This record gives sequence, C-alpha cells and structure tokens, in this order.
Amino acid sequence: MATSVRGILNSCKLFANLHRQRACHPKIFARNASFTYLPDTPLQEHGETSRMNLFQSVNSAMDVALGNDPTAVIFGEDVAFGGVFRCTIGLKDKYGADRVFNSPLSEQGIVAFGIGLAVAGATAIAEIQFADYIYPAFDQITNEAAKFRYRTGDLFNCGALTIRTPCGAVGHGALYHSQSPEAFFSHIPGIKVVMPRGPIQAKGLLLSCIREGDPCIFFEPKILYRAAIEEVPVGDYQIPIGKAEIVLEGNDVTMVGYGTQVHVLREVATMAQEKLNVSCEVIDLRTLLPYDLDTILKSVIKTGRLIVTHEAPQTMGYSAEIATAVQEECFLNLEAPIQRVCGYDTPFAHVFEPFYMPDKWRLFEAVKKVVNF
Repeated sequence: MATSVRGILNSCKLFANLHRQRACHPKIFARNASFTYLPDTPLQEHGETSRMNLFQSVNSAMDVALGNDPTAVIFGEDVAFGGVFRCTIGLKDKYGADRVFNSPLSEQGIVAFGIGLAVAGATAIAEIQFADYIYPAFDQITNEAAKFRYRTGDLFNCGALTIRTPCGAVGHGALYHSQSPEAFFSHIPGIKVVMPRGPIQAKGLLLSCIREGDPCIFFEPKILYRAAIEEVPVGDYQIPIGKAEIVLEGNDVTMVGYGTQVHVLREVATMAQEKLNVSCEVIDLRTLLPYDLDTILKSVIKTGRLIVTHEAPQTMGYSAEIATAVQEECFLNLEAPIQRVCGYDTPFAHVFEPFYMPDKWRLFEAVKKVVNF
C-alpha cells in the first residue's frame, strides 16, 4: 500500500509541475502523444490480400468465423448497426438479426449471456464497447467463465466465448475512455488474454481466440483502428496464441511490449541505433496470458538488458510479472537493472496525455540508462 501511495503522490507532484510548465509553454501541450506506425508484411502462404485498417481486419475475422461456423453469433451494445468503431458493420445484413444483434446496456448481462451460449454449444463473440466499462462484468468473467470447466470437473465449459473490447489511449479519451485493464485479467487462471499490434495480427489472433478451447479476452488498441493499415490476407488464417514474436532482432538491449507500444519500441530501436550505436531487440508479446517467457529469456541471455513497457500504470502492472520472471531466471545474465517504462499511477490524464504516455523519449532515456549502468 505504501508503494502505491508513494507512486500516486509522486505522480501528482509530476502533474503539478507539468501544470506550471503548461502556463509557460502552451505549444508543448498542443500535441497528442504520437507514434510512427510500421506495417507488417503478410506471409505469402496466407494467400490473396486486401488493404485494411485494424477495424476492417477485425470485421473480416468475424465474417470468416460467421461464414464457417453456423453456431457463431455476435452481440453487444450497438453491434447490429456496426458498433461505435464500425467493427461489425455489414455483418447483420449478411448473416441476419438472429446472429448479429444488439444487447441491453449491461456488461454483466452481455458476458453472462455469452457464457450461457457457449455452454449450450454455440460460438459466442461478445463485444464490450469500451474496456473502461468491462468492470461490471468482472465477476462473470473471473468467477464464472474462467472457472466453469474446473468447477464442473470438465463436464461443461464455456471455451467458445470470446470477449472483444477496445482499449488504451486514443488522443482525447481522458480517464473513462483510455484505460488499459489487461493486467487485471492476466491474473486469472482459466482465460486467455490477447492484444494485437496491427491488422494482420488482429485477424489471425482473433480467429484463433474464437476457435480456442478456453474463454478469451481480445483487447483491441482503439487508436490503431484507423491509424494501422496493412495488406491483410482476405481468407482464413490463424496466428498461434501464447507465442511472442521478435519483430526486430538486436544484441544490446531487449525491449518487450504489446499493442501500440510495439510501434513506439520500433521507433526507439531506430533512435538507439542512430544516436547511440546500440542494437535493440524488440519483442511483441501478442498473448499476455499465457505469455511466452522462453522467447524473452533467450533474448535477455543474449543482450543482458531488459526494458518492459505498457500504457497502464506501473504499480502492480503487467511489466512487474515480466521483470520478476526474468530476474528469477536470468539474474547472472543481467548487466543492468530491469527498467519499466509505463503509465503513471494516476487516473489517465486528458490535457496531460502526452506526458502520461510512455513515449519514445522516456523509453530512449531508459535505453541510455541500461547501456550506461
């Protein structure tokens, strides 16, 4: 508790200082936190491609799922007309109102309904309109969906349940539309937690979640819905759950992230190479539960240094798990203390979002710290 309170007090001091700076340097605060999106290249084995942004690739994945599985249904607030981010647009017209339909404004009810559908043998694809509002469904997810198979001795399960939800910063969402609650759910045995970095990954990982034998929570970084554009395979393909990907190889520093932060890390790696002659290895976790520790350990054994980043607050955040696991397994390989570059321990800022975010400058400072230790 003391650590958390200390973190909050330090963060409040930081924002008070930023408020004073804002009065003197208003132009600094006129920008939003930014990143450079680097598109992936599709695998030739996945066939024909089409130019899609992230919400279109999510739509394509659900189109494939509905077309191949007659039991699959999509439901949530406003999904019948396409949803607030247009992820389900056109699916009701194509598959009918009995397979793509609106729910009452009740997150607990949405997940409970999905559990019932999955237990009865259907493939349930539920949408929570914003991850910030998933908390009313927390009990249904953690005490029902995650435990159903265990408590019935494998007589019943709701493994055919996938919960989609937009998360993270968007540039103007403030405290109720910018949260990253993935760490809460990564603590729960019995579910799987996934977050893609772009359209190709989103489609393949979502199809894997829909067909997975355990309930899945699929977090979609909302700022990437339109900012991320790639050539995405139009057909059916899957990307394995539980396997991280090395998106950039390096020898001096290992940097681990997921979702939007992967693109920030790629930019930092370029800066480190150009300005410091430091070679950074960038790892995208992709799956947060279960996560691919082996890939991280092999990288840290090679580099001797580790930086972990996420948008969510640092205290008790997801990065603490990675840092602890690596310290336990690679203590004698480490050349510097592990660095966590995360959001601050405050409610998500609005006008101060550029300073709340773990941007390339904060990460670049972390690189300098670990190489100069």
